[in-house]
Amino acid sequence: MLTNSQKTVLFYPELSYEITGALYKVHNELGMYGREKQYGNIFEQKLKDKGIAYIREGRIGDSGNIVDFIVENKIIIELKAKRILLKEDYEQLQRYLQSTGIKLGILVNFRNKYIHPVRVVKIDHATQHSF
Repeated sequence: MLTNSQKTVLFYPELSYEITGALYKVHNELGMYGREKQYGNIFEQKLKDKGIAYIREGRIGDSGNIVDFIVENKIIIELKAKRILLKEDYEQLQRYLQSTGIKLGILVNFRNKYIHPVRVVKIDHATQHSF
């Protein structure tokens, strides 16, 4: 049985649900052979249609890094259109979370037959333990 300190917190469940639904609609419209920019354009229109606030291609401080989307200043969205996601893709999103202080990111690869948006939670180094 989990203690209170071990329970998992789900960040922004309603907003995540809306975003994930929009990502599935984008994939259904464009399929698996589009370009990242095309997926971004359709996703942006879905956000506009839902009245969800976002920043597209937001620059992160002085690092030179640019995130695909920051939704309602709560969730970073990273879109990919490549054969497979690599460890580096997850690390990239984690760097963005660390740099911005945002708690949640969603990473999605549209090149797959079926998409599987992945929630990536900001690692809190203050509570991270070594085992």
